[in-house]
Amino acid sequence: MANTPSPTIRRRQLGKALRRERENRKITLKGAADWLDTTTSNLSKIELGKQAIKPSHVRLLMQLFDIGAPESDTYIRLARESNERGWWASYSDTIPEWFETFLGLEADAEELRTYTAELIDGLLQTPRYAQAIVRTYWPQISDDELQRSADLRQARQQQLRTPNPPVLKVVLNEAVLRRPVGDVEVWKEQLEYLVAAGERENVTLRVLPFSAGPHPAMTAPFTLFKFPEGYDMDAVYIENERGALWLERPADRARYIDVFDRICSLALSPEETSHLIANLAHDL
Repeated sequence: MANTPSPTIRRRQLGKALRRERENRKITLKGAADWLDTTTSNLSKIELGKQAIKPSHVRLLMQLFDIGAPESDTYIRLARESNERGWWASYSDTIPEWFETFLGLEADAEELRTYTAELIDGLLQTPRYAQAIVRTYWPQISDDELQRSADLRQARQQQLRTPNPPVLKVVLNEAVLRRPVGDVEVWKEQLEYLVAAGERENVTLRVLPFSAGPHPAMTAPFTLFKFPEGYDMDAVYIENERGALWLERPADRARYIDVFDRICSLALSPEETSHLIANLAHDL
């Protein structure tokens, strides 16, 4: 994870704190929005961490909540930090706004648990595999845009090589390995990269074989985010074609943790997974 929290984390921390302060004082969302001369929709997005808030607006809320220094100074500092640009801002022309939230949280997570049914996880994709996938989604994409998309994945992967990397646990449906992407050279390179990635201490890779039969993750792929103690940000991420769903309720997180644990129990061991993938690459 990053040495310092990203603007995304700061924004979500601040939003939760401001909501807590408002509710503790029995102030309605509309009452606080009117005080700021904004809409309830905008303030709701701020409290949910979906939108940054100006430090000047935080000062106004401190007045409404009757919060003085030094506590008010902490909130104002958080507002400034939440408005900073994350490393992914330089790629904003290639990614939708909703995916920026994912990148910010991914950069701060101490553990990522992912189940993928069709694609190799972005943190484990080679550049040429990534380009083949993107070209399939958007056939009209320019060469420059295609390269930028692949560069973004490579930038994301740098966090796995930091001195304090996150733990990455990935379960791949066997279908991912049985559906070649790109030509033989591209596909073999990707398979060999998976084998090498699985040898890292912070990466655990498992394959859920067809022989496992029905399993509890058949509805959709997902990613579980776990953050350092005190962040109170753990969440489940479920992506679709036009956006993403974030589940943060304890009951939802517990359900998906159970699902992930159960598919791990059905999956091949990391050693068996490495052997399977190596054989597939060798046979090409």
